[in-house]
Amino acid sequence: MERTANNGTYDAVVVGAGAAGLACAGDLSAEGLRVVLLEAGDTVGGRMRTDRVAGFTVDRGFQVFNTSYPQVKRRIDLRALRLRPFTPGVLVHTEGGPRRFTDPSRRLRESRDLLPGRLASGRDLLALSALSARDALAPASVLRRGSDGTTLDALAAAGVSPRLVETFFRPFLSGVFLEDRLETSARFFHLVWRSMLRGTLCLPAGGIGAVPVQLASRLPRGALRTETPVAALTPGGVTLADGSEVPCRAVVVATGQRVAAELLPGLRVPDGRTVTTVYHAAARPPSEEPVLVVDSRRRFLNTCVLTAVQPGFSTDGRALVSTSVLGSPGATDMAPLLRALGEVYGADTADWELVHRVTVTDALPAMPGPTPLSRTTRWAPGRYVCGDHRATGSLQGALASGARAARTVLEDLRSGAV
Repeated sequence: MERTANNGTYDAVVVGAGAAGLACAGDLSAEGLRVVLLEAGDTVGGRMRTDRVAGFTVDRGFQVFNTSYPQVKRRIDLRALRLRPFTPGVLVHTEGGPRRFTDPSRRLRESRDLLPGRLASGRDLLALSALSARDALAPASVLRRGSDGTTLDALAAAGVSPRLVETFFRPFLSGVFLEDRLETSARFFHLVWRSMLRGTLCLPAGGIGAVPVQLASRLPRGALRTETPVAALTPGGVTLADGSEVPCRAVVVATGQRVAAELLPGLRVPDGRTVTTVYHAAARPPSEEPVLVVDSRRRFLNTCVLTAVQPGFSTDGRALVSTSVLGSPGATDMAPLLRALGEVYGADTADWELVHRVTVTDALPAMPGPTPLSRTTRWAPGRYVCGDHRATGSLQGALASGARAARTVLEDLRSGAV
């Protein structure tokens, strides 16, 4: 049974069962509040969804799971996800052949490409070492309080040469930020670089959708209602698409930025970044290594053999290759993409089968620097908003924003403000 007050009014309605909404609803429920989480879709996760297509496990857009995020450590049972890691570092396809960018402290024997003159100059390596040491060792609070600009500004200030920016940082970070101008907030770049140095990039055995499913499993029975779209907020709660009303004292809008702006007229939201991921099946794996590959010519954002990371993503023994590109490419762009992949992997891609393609609009909020790393979750009396678009474009940002909204709701309810 759903928990409501004697008069049928919830303490809080949370709209949207993505990561932020799940964190918010979970924290409010843990404090004993009567909460209902309304999700328009058929399951939880928002953009963190996993589908089964033609015998393959495919996420809705290429996504990785970073174990270093504080909110992840607090909320997620990592063992239950049955994580398998990527090889630390990145393989960069350059005109001179593949070059491995890796952390020498993790894989010293594989860091020969970081010798001066291969991937970078001696001066670049000194600059990179200083940048990495600072970001890895400094408290996150120090990085958040630093001066802001663009990522390109930050790299220049660190002494990284334009050559290394074009060879490595722009190709790699384009896939992280989903923009290739390196205009993303410098402070956010430092936090992301820190998380990569301190954590491990992995994939759950059940796909990225296993993360929100685990969060949802901890909600009280009856607290989650899927396929329940909210049409509007009202003075006394929310109106559903079927015309019925759900009364409550507080409403938290935890949807993506576009829907949030519709439900909260006047809310300013950032632009979104769009990415397309294509999934190919190959009879033979083009690589046996679970490594992320980027292209210095930027013909794609990144590619990897997913079944080298999680073999269970395929049920028929074929390899599953994921490749992401900015925006929404047309059908005529697929042949050049396959040629590029054949060159990068050194493989014949003629018999690769396109098994799935997904374009994610607003996959990440745009964060051009300078930009605040968090925004208030209190919109109006009894009205709140959370999501990565109110924080940083990451799982950490979404979860932290949801937690912040829950604290604000609790404060207002207990003080009698709503």
